[in-house]
Amino acid sequence: MPDIILVTGGAGFIGSHVVDLLVASGARVRAVDALLPAAHGTRPGYLNPEAEWLEGDLRDPRTTERATAGAAAVCHQAAMVGMGTDLADLPDYVACNDLATAELLKALAARGFDGRLVLASSMVVYGEGRYRCSEHGVVAPAARRAEDLAHGRFEPPCPECGRPLAPGIVPEDAPLEPRSVYAATKLAQEHLCGAYARETGAPFTALRYHNVYGPRMPRDTPYAGVASIFRSALAAGRAPRVFEDGAQRRDFVHVRDVARANVLALTADPPVTGPLNVASGTPRTVLDMARALAAAFPGAAEPVVTGEWRAGDVRHVVASPERARAALGFAADEDFAAGMRELATAPLREPAGA
Repeated sequence: MPDIILVTGGAGFIGSHVVDLLVASGARVRAVDALLPAAHGTRPGYLNPEAEWLEGDLRDPRTTERATAGAAAVCHQAAMVGMGTDLADLPDYVACNDLATAELLKALAARGFDGRLVLASSMVVYGEGRYRCSEHGVVAPAARRAEDLAHGRFEPPCPECGRPLAPGIVPEDAPLEPRSVYAATKLAQEHLCGAYARETGAPFTALRYHNVYGPRMPRDTPYAGVASIFRSALAAGRAPRVFEDGAQRRDFVHVRDVARANVLALTADPPVTGPLNVASGTPRTVLDMARALAAAFPGAAEPVVTGEWRAGDVRHVVASPERARAALGFAADEDFAAGMRELATAPLREPAGA
């Protein structure tokens, strides 16, 4: 293990689990977090006392200077996540995700850092997943039109013939096409870290998380994941509202598995570079997930499929975890049904004003 592993966003949903696992492995951990009100109502009670904690914003060079001192490896989890509310969020996403990453890399460069750099990336960089047309083979789908969505035609069409496409599995070398502000900033983070790695020789790994769920998820916020939104509805006695027809395919992966993937990326010998999908390898629909979570609430109402849709949502995105298995020895261990039962009662993180 390196002398100091820096975990940015260490108080967050995924970052805090990474900190816990690193501490348990005997690592010396420094965690930095801005504790922004949009994500944290108060200082979380779950912060690991065995880690060194810094409160500060990575956009501030004074924070990055303190955080990077003596760091031999960096696990960069800090980010503003989710779909947000509207385009008014755009400057905040760019500042929190891309400017903060640039300031972090600037501070690392000033210290001559060439240790491991592990980035929390996301499956959103793919946009729509991989699709096949019965006539034209593997194609990049045409954008879904508002008129089609409004009439319940949710499957993306073939750009050549207009027929509905069959979804497939996305490998790491699939074309990248971010379709939301958040997605664009995550891809920019990959490019910034990649540029740093090329200039310095630092081993860089981009972990493209799929739909992560588990304890410490944020709740009651536009930036929460769909599992958290459904959990909040069920806890309030409401039926989860499932958009489109509920047949959107995703890969739901437990946060403890994601934390373990990070530790493997930080310790693999030799280092594994490039992008890696972090997924369970078992696709499920959003409606499947809503029903599994509702089953953990006695007497809960069945999820309601609303037919509503959001601009920027993608229809299907599930990935192959084969490269992470072969290169890191990573395979998801957590059982989905048990994870949903745990999520039903697990403490979630409340932002200010929740």
